[in-house]
Amino acid sequence: MATISPFRALRPVPALSSAVASVPYDVVSVPEARSMAAGNPHSFLHVVRPEIDLPVGTDEHADAVYETGAANLKRFIEAKHSVRDDVPTLYAYRLEAAGYAQTGIFGCVSVAEYLDGTIRRHENTRPPKVADRTRHIVAQRAHAEPVMLAYRDNPAVDAQVWAIQESDALYDFTAADGVRHSIWQIVDCGTLVDAFAAIENLYVADGHHRCQAAAEAHATLGIDGSASFPAVLFPVGQMRILPYNRVVHAANAHAALQSAPIEWRGGKSQAAPSRSGEVCAYANGTWQVGSLPPTRRATIADTLDVARLSEFVLEPAYGIADQRTDPNIEFVGGIRGTEALVRRVEQLQDAVAFSMFATSMEELIQVSDAYLLMPPKSTWFEPKLRSGLLVNLFD
Repeated sequence: MATISPFRALRPVPALSSAVASVPYDVVSVPEARSMAAGNPHSFLHVVRPEIDLPVGTDEHADAVYETGAANLKRFIEAKHSVRDDVPTLYAYRLEAAGYAQTGIFGCVSVAEYLDGTIRRHENTRPPKVADRTRHIVAQRAHAEPVMLAYRDNPAVDAQVWAIQESDALYDFTAADGVRHSIWQIVDCGTLVDAFAAIENLYVADGHHRCQAAAEAHATLGIDGSASFPAVLFPVGQMRILPYNRVVHAANAHAALQSAPIEWRGGKSQAAPSRSGEVCAYANGTWQVGSLPPTRRATIADTLDVARLSEFVLEPAYGIADQRTDPNIEFVGGIRGTEALVRRVEQLQDAVAFSMFATSMEELIQVSDAYLLMPPKSTWFEPKLRSGLLVNLFD
């Protein structure tokens, strides 16, 4: 059964919440982070992307990066624009964008339950990325960013979450990207904790590397079995997945595309698939649409569109067997639109882009429940959580 625990959050005063709140570390490059934080000393990017405060060209894994991140967090802790909860608390966190809304519970979840599979995962992690986040956690002695988890819709939990939103929010602001972020403090947490205890499993949606880094950081620091890390838990029915698209750069990319065992319908203006099993490809200035054949492989994970693209196109036509390590493939989140695919192909010249149909939440749960793994970059969750609003310190 799932355990969710209140915690004593470090947080900004409400008047500065929008200035402090930042995008997660892994959705922006260092130059993008540097630009976003320019002129804003309060931005939490100074904590989660501390290389922006070091000379351009600094190795992202240099000791100075981790030391700077720890020093920046220490300044945030000591600043007049931050406060620390006196008692352990849960929070409700609502994201709204373009008429769409989802509300989750922000609390701490168990490292032990992540390791034993109560919190189920669907992606492999890359050791260098885990090692980087682990070093940040150990240096800062804090979990600076939450992960995004999902749970099967539960009436007892959902009723409490709706009731909480009838009161005034602690934080309520709209970020530059148009997403509205609202957070409510829940001091009386017992009934919510009990309600989650009846939920059998949680599912990692966004943040596999942060989950694994939390486990490794706690092991490094010798913290016992009560170790936990922060997460926002959303009901499956409210979550939205966008496609995670691909760009392949290779000599004769267009000719290789025609060698794949797919009947492409050329000359189409359609840039996005209209249904599962369909894929759109862009090369030589035009979009083509094709249908992915049924898999010849065995598991539920193999039936995913991203897996069938690998089986029938990426592997036979381009020799890409491991998408995690092959330098000839790039991934473009669906939030950037198909226009970003066109721009990238035209920059590279010898390239082809693949516009995918989004993986569904039910597919994610089926793969996770079967203890299987999806291909890398199979899901792009939107809208994203903001970092820096509720920080979990180790003391």
